[in-house]
Amino acid sequence: MKYIWHFGTAFVLSTLSATVQSAGFALANQSGSGTGNAYAGVNATAEDASVVWYNPAAMTELPAGTHTAIAGHIVAPKAKFTNNGSTTPAGGVLTGKDDDGGNTGVIPNAYLVKGKGNKWRFGVGINAPFGLGTKYDDDWVGRYHSLESNIQTINFNPSVAYKVNDKFSVGAGISVQKMEVELKSALDLSALGRPDGKISIEGDNVETGYNLGVLLKPTAKTRIGASYRSSMKHKLEGDATFSNVPALVSLANGEVTAEAKLPAHFSLSVAHQINNRLELLADVTRTRWSSFNKLQVIRTSNNTDITNLPQNWKDASRYSIGANYQYNDRLKLKAGIAYDETPVPNAEFRSPRTPDSNRTWLSFGANYKPRKNFSVDVGYTHIFTKKTPIENKSSRNHVLKGDYDSSVDIISTQLNWTF
Repeated sequence: MKYIWHFGTAFVLSTLSATVQSAGFALANQSGSGTGNAYAGVNATAEDASVVWYNPAAMTELPAGTHTAIAGHIVAPKAKFTNNGSTTPAGGVLTGKDDDGGNTGVIPNAYLVKGKGNKWRFGVGINAPFGLGTKYDDDWVGRYHSLESNIQTINFNPSVAYKVNDKFSVGAGISVQKMEVELKSALDLSALGRPDGKISIEGDNVETGYNLGVLLKPTAKTRIGASYRSSMKHKLEGDATFSNVPALVSLANGEVTAEAKLPAHFSLSVAHQINNRLELLADVTRTRWSSFNKLQVIRTSNNTDITNLPQNWKDASRYSIGANYQYNDRLKLKAGIAYDETPVPNAEFRSPRTPDSNRTWLSFGANYKPRKNFSVDVGYTHIFTKKTPIENKSSRNHVLKGDYDSSVDIISTQLNWTF
């Protein structure tokens, strides 16, 4: 397991420049095969080894043998901000240019499922379920709120499944997750007659969690899958580094701590085979984002706050429907649409680090099987959002007021081998 963990860490960090493309800072793209359906039905379908992440119970639908899947997703977001009355703490005009904080990145996933006979299946997944990547120029108007934000997670998830009978299967898994966070922003030192300084906060932690799943087949043509993934409470430890600042105790470099409680979520999926060519899919996922209620960083030496900003996020749901069409023995066509609710309650709590809003997914894709034991999935998604207002106050009372015009394009590829 030690060598698998080191390989997975190197694999993910070598490619990941994560950027938010689902509600909050979750990364929905955890398989290339699901992209084409907007991830409708993923807890009930068992097309390939990526089912390890979505519903371990559905591993029992894969034939005996070894199944592998490796996927990569290019995520290209736009997060263009237009200023509309941002102010200084004294109520004056906050100057600076508008900017686009979108940061193109790559999200990788890798999965393996193995088993003999019909009853037991064992699987493992390595992926990045949460991430954030926004970067702004030093002279943009919201520099006191954010210059750069990077969140990276690496999740190692062994799982087991058991087929109770032909209609019912159960599964469970354990997650070992590493989280790394880096947050940068400017410091307004105009009251001291100095140009802006900078603060950089870094921290990391390893935490564990669990996931459970069931698969029900009430008829030969219908599958119902449900899964639950636990929350994880990361206790991050790291450092705060100040640059271009005077020698003040409150602006001294030092060790810091912070808590990041990643949310639990529950998913329910249905897959129904209309005929030997057409399959209809649906999914609903509820995420407990209310666990993210504040962004607090504490100086270890004296237990004082470096920053303590309320977030007050709310629980949110994602709804998706889709279809698969088996064009011929080698080619399967896919399509899907999803509506993803934002956990951000209003403009006051919308941050330029996560300028989140309700979004609609439109997805298309295909699976092509050139050989009996090898197939390729490709998918494309465009995520639409409406113009989103922001009126967010920084820890030192600068108010960033304006609108975000955001969208995301995603291209996914997945390679599947069975042997």
